[in-house]
Amino acid sequence: MPGKYLRGALIEFRSGFLSPVPNVIVFQYNPETISHSWTPSGPPESKDNQSDTNPLAVSGVPGEEFSFTLAMDSSDTVADGNAAAADLASASGVYPRLAALELLMFPSDTSAGQLLTAGLTAVAGSAGGAIAGAAVGAVAGAVGSLVGAVLGVNRQVPAYLVPPVLFVWGPGRVLPVRVTTLRVTESLFDSTLLVPTHVEAEVGLRVLTPQELDTLPDGLVKGILNTAYNYMGTQRQSLALANLANSSDSIIGMLPF
Repeated sequence: MPGKYLRGALIEFRSGFLSPVPNVIVFQYNPETISHSWTPSGPPESKDNQSDTNPLAVSGVPGEEFSFTLAMDSSDTVADGNAAAADLASASGVYPRLAALELLMFPSDTSAGQLLTAGLTAVAGSAGGAIAGAAVGAVAGAVGSLVGAVLGVNRQVPAYLVPPVLFVWGPGRVLPVRVTTLRVTESLFDSTLLVPTHVEAEVGLRVLTPQELDTLPDGLVKGILNTAYNYMGTQRQSLALANLANSSDSIIGMLPF
């Protein structure tokens, strides 16, 4: 459906060399339905010296999940009138949108400097073998060590994390999530290159908890996601209070005492 309207989106924060690089995936079509489920948190772990525990106590906030189906079709992109987007859709179908979604499932190396260090060492070491032997290789190793020291990289144990994502569904719902499921059905294909031209993707999201957000290594991303989470919590409480104020008279009339 060509035209302008408010669309949902997934915003991924993947680590870059100096700062996180957002990957914005705007929904081509908004899903017709969204499933929203809650799972109560379990009881807290009991300590050895603790004899009595509160049977109503929980360990934290409840689990929150979303699921919906996204439709993608390259024919509307071709018909929208944007020449560059139309050329890309004609050649690649919905592969670009699909690849951006698939990337949400893949971990990224949080040690960006480690990759740079290894790349510089390998490339310069190979050049050293072809040009000046061990001398250039030694220089390359020194450059690699310097880059690693400057970036504070742990070269022994690289950390791999799935990039955090913001689920944006209008101004009233912006939540930090992790993509838990992605099931793709490709139903139409280009007759020349066999690229998919119509796809339906079932997406499952789990809202990240404050404890999980605190473990994020990037301070900027952590601040953005925590702000979104706290904003949604404040908004939920405000709306619940508004509902309570509207229904207080009816509740009082229903009470038998």
